Amino acid sequence: MRRRVALALGSVLAAGTLALALPGSALAAEGVLVVGGVAYADPSGCYDTDSRPLTVDNHTDEVALVFSGPDCTGGLLELVVPGESSVSEFGTSVYVD
Repeated sequence: MRRRVALALGSVLAAGTLALALPGSALAAEGVLVVGGVAYADPSGCYDTDSRPLTVDNHTDEVALVFSGPDCTGGLLELVVPGESSVSEFGTSVYVD
């Protein structure tokens, strides 16, 4: 009986430790990111668009990265800081953490 209690307690402690050890970057940005006229609430990850020129309105608490290729590949064209907007002739995708 004591062994079962000890195993259960150990499992709970291990799960709690693992949850606290997750990096903070796994959380979405807070706010709204508008990419090519489409709004994304609390965004996280890469957003592609066919909209030309690429417009980005960053109303989040994180920096948005504009890339020249799809799926956030190619060259990094610019950074759009929180509260700023950008128009990029060659942008294809936007990443926010």
